[in-house]
Amino acid sequence: MKQVLVIDDEPGVLKALVFALEEEGFGVATAVDGAGGLDAACRGAPDIVLLDVNLPDMSGLDVLARLATDRPGLPVIMISATSDTRLAVKAVKAGAADYVTKPFELDELLYTIRGALQKARMASEIDYRRQASTAHDGVIGTSTQVRALAATISRIAASQAKRVLVLGESGTGKALVARAIHTASARSGGPFVEVNCASLPEQLIEAELFGAEKGSYTGATQRRVGLVALADGGTLFLDEIGELPLALQAKLLHFLEDGQYRPVGGTRGMTADVRVVAATNRDLASEASRGRFRDDLYYRLNVLPIAVPSLRERDDDVLVLADHFATRYAKSERCEPIRFSPDARACLMAYTWPGNVRELKNLIERLTILHPGSVIERSQLPSDLDSGEVGSDAIEQKLAVEEEKLLRDALARAQGHRGRAAELLGISRHALLRRLQRLGIDGECRP
Repeated sequence: MKQVLVIDDEPGVLKALVFALEEEGFGVATAVDGAGGLDAACRGAPDIVLLDVNLPDMSGLDVLARLATDRPGLPVIMISATSDTRLAVKAVKAGAADYVTKPFELDELLYTIRGALQKARMASEIDYRRQASTAHDGVIGTSTQVRALAATISRIAASQAKRVLVLGESGTGKALVARAIHTASARSGGPFVEVNCASLPEQLIEAELFGAEKGSYTGATQRRVGLVALADGGTLFLDEIGELPLALQAKLLHFLEDGQYRPVGGTRGMTADVRVVAATNRDLASEASRGRFRDDLYYRLNVLPIAVPSLRERDDDVLVLADHFATRYAKSERCEPIRFSPDARACLMAYTWPGNVRELKNLIERLTILHPGSVIERSQLPSDLDSGEVGSDAIEQKLAVEEEKLLRDALARAQGHRGRAAELLGISRHALLRRLQRLGIDGECRP
């Protein structure tokens, strides 16, 4: 049911409009002055507003200007007792969807309302499709940083470069940047194969990447086609490249140099034409200096680095992304998009977003499921967002403590055995070792 908000101080007009609109199946809310109308527009969820030009406390044009800021995209039909052409033109230029004069025919007004709703729906759909076809979650926005990132993606996608390194904090959208490069490139007709290097068991990573012949290792009951072969002609995305075991880094380097590789247990070399996009949230230069990452592989990958900005570095995009995710999840939940009150929008802007775009996306999904089609108040936001005191350093420290607790618990359950602890955590042994070394508890474990 579409909701109409009527802002008018004439009781007779309000009564007639409420009756007519409810008869036509609309839900109706009313306000008798500008302040009450603005409050109703922000706290309720009207789909359209009928706004009188002359109100007891302020001009209808002033209310229109406020609505354009607080509820962008909300269609507003201005109503006036005078047929002043200049006023009508001024209202439309200020963002009004239409302008009608009293006395009006109800049928004509209903036609105008439906037309304005249809235009608003089409505009929203066009904007959503435009964003979906030209951008990805990690690169949506209007900030200077995002425009620069989009330009870099376009240049790299159009180039013949086969090695790209995407750098950025967790949750910034590195995987989406990789996919954007693939989609915008001449390789878009080929496969996009994504590999999370941290999630693969160490003993199977080589076979997963390069394939394996039947009988080449215990459990290899048939020939395995590797992900490199599957990505031939397209893009191979190696996420969390910093977690790749050192022994396999040498084989990856060899493949990057000439496109040749050999399956596990194979006797002849094979070739694959792939663009390799690697991503990490680690400082690979520092890791290489400490012997935790091959420096020659780092230099080979670092030919075209792309730094994906954190959300706190592009805070102009917070509300743009929030509205985008609200539209997306409203479609999947088959409801109207959630909206945010001015206080809630200010709270979203003030937060530092340590979890970056992923944290914002998860929040919007949760709010859409719990409060479909509602206007979200500040009090409905998580306490961390509302406190205004949570910084990235505090979050990182808290996460480190939780990570250490989780690792120690897994080691205790595995009686100090690293391999079994890695299995309990669902990560590779190599990934576990890196985390233990970083937290300084590596020497307390059994091999």
